[in-house]
Amino acid sequence: MDLPSPQPPMRRPSARFLLSHPAHFIALGFGSGLSPVAPGTAGTLWAWLAFLVLQPQLTQAQMGWLLLGSLLVGWWACTVCARHMNVADPGAIVWDEIIAFWLVLWLVMPTGFVGQLVAFGLFRYFDAAKPGPVGWADKVFKGLNARGGWGIIFDDLVAAFCTLLVIALWRFL
Repeated sequence: MDLPSPQPPMRRPSARFLLSHPAHFIALGFGSGLSPVAPGTAGTLWAWLAFLVLQPQLTQAQMGWLLLGSLLVGWWACTVCARHMNVADPGAIVWDEIIAFWLVLWLVMPTGFVGQLVAFGLFRYFDAAKPGPVGWADKVFKGLNARGGWGIIFDDLVAAFCTLLVIALWRFL
């Protein structure tokens, strides 16, 4: 009787790991995912800053194409990085927060600092607490393959949708 081979241990992210593969660099949010405290929040803050730098340089259409390209490249990067870390959805992978929050900001702008802060707070709530549909989305796609890589991103897109829905209701009322 053959015993199954043991799984390799989880690989902890480090600066060396970050720089060892382009997928790691992307998935770990250019280093923001290495934050020892709340890497998802650090990644979302990085996304906010990057968006404010990129937005004046790009047209609406270019921003849309950047989001689509970032989604596809991110799917690949999250899949590769999770596989190399041997964890289905590591907290250090923050590319999912980055593209989801870019989507939120792209659709709520123009808005002032308070509006952006509300969007940030709502997105972090939906992403971290995972109420209702976000919790469901977090469980749908799992694994150390392309399906799992998509799952890393999918729940954050649902969190972005929930954020946008609350903001739309807020603006309507």
